[in-house]
Amino acid sequence: MKVTVVGAGAVGASCAEYIAIKNFASEVVLLDIKEGYAEGKAMDLMQCASLNGFDTKITGVTNDYSKTAGSDIAVITSGIPRKPGMTREELIGINAGIVKTVSASLIEHSPNVIMIVVSNPMDTMTYLVHKTTSLPKNKIIGMGGALDSARFKYRLAEAMEAPISDIDGMVIGGHSDKGMVPLSSHATRNSINVSEYLSEDRLQQVVEATKVGGATLTKLLGTSAWYAPGAAVSGLVQAIACDQKKMFPCSTYLEGEYGLNDICIGVPVILGKNGIEKIVDVPLSDAEKAKMQESATGVSKTNGLLDL
Repeated sequence: MKVTVVGAGAVGASCAEYIAIKNFASEVVLLDIKEGYAEGKAMDLMQCASLNGFDTKITGVTNDYSKTAGSDIAVITSGIPRKPGMTREELIGINAGIVKTVSASLIEHSPNVIMIVVSNPMDTMTYLVHKTTSLPKNKIIGMGGALDSARFKYRLAEAMEAPISDIDGMVIGGHSDKGMVPLSSHATRNSINVSEYLSEDRLQQVVEATKVGGATLTKLLGTSAWYAPGAAVSGLVQAIACDQKKMFPCSTYLEGEYGLNDICIGVPVILGKNGIEKIVDVPLSDAEKAKMQESATGVSKTNGLLDL
């Protein structure tokens, strides 16, 4: 199993590290345009192998896509990250050109690759890959919902003073501060709905904190977060590589599901060896349906800024 990660910055290096530590891939190729940068990151990570007990080979390359040939899965993290005060949508101009070039270069050398898009604005970048490549829709996946759901579960556990392993919850919709739809109606602590533990006001605070989770970290760090995004990507890659049939909310191309068409947006899917193997229809409350439609409107508006 060969995995390529494009972009050796904080998010890309974190992806490579988590994938390697889980020890299910034979090789991870880390690629960047900055001379020597990916090579240095790869060497540093390989010097962790004996300490962390993994045998995955990590190879760093500078802008040489021939070294990615035969990749089963590729992750696109390249592009400029958010700065404090920026929305994900403000990144579209620069990142669209990068993602279009990167995806074409990956497919040239790995025509059967399954592609995971991390670059922001993530839903629109996922849509761009759909519209500008020949990959089937099951092989193009946007990461956002897996990360947003992890942030939702963190905030729920914090509010209930509970161990996070007790918590289950999911975020669908667009990967943006206004577009996320945390599914409070389905969130549980050991199968008991969280509304049994939290007041409506406190639960709404959790929802709002989840939606601005990325912006909160960007303000604190001065740039986008990287540990949780890297961990989220590694979970998706492992589910595909190991054919786990696990359910994650991911940005995927919809053709009538959830009442939406010609859009990539976060919904629950089953991930296995073929990529997205099924879109899962989860019942939504009327309020959640309305928020999902509102989120889709926002994503479509951002898609309209693409030069397709």
